Amino acid sequence: MDQDMKDSMLSALENVIDPELGIDIVNLGLVYDVELDEEGLATVTMTLTSMGCPLGPVIVDQVNTALNELPEVKSTNVNIVWNPPWSKDKMSRYAKLALGVR
Repeated sequence: MDQDMKDSMLSALENVIDPELGIDIVNLGLVYDVELDEEGLATVTMTLTSMGCPLGPVIVDQVNTALNELPEVKSTNVNIVWNPPWSKDKMSRYAKLALGVR
């Protein structure tokens, strides 16, 4: 997968907004990696802000929807991981400013 495709996938994922925080999952630092194989299977490795996040299934559905809008993507697999754990340090400068985090 080339960098342009990776950028397209991340750009699509910027449309997935964490319902509790109101910031997209890319700027929150929840997306750890994206891959696309030759058959069109997109694999997203990501985490959630907490293990007990009640909106996890909603976010996963939105990830699937966002990536399936790309013509190169035929199907999507979302891997939720807990290691490394998410922290505020993973957020982009934009997300920190929007949420008032230092």
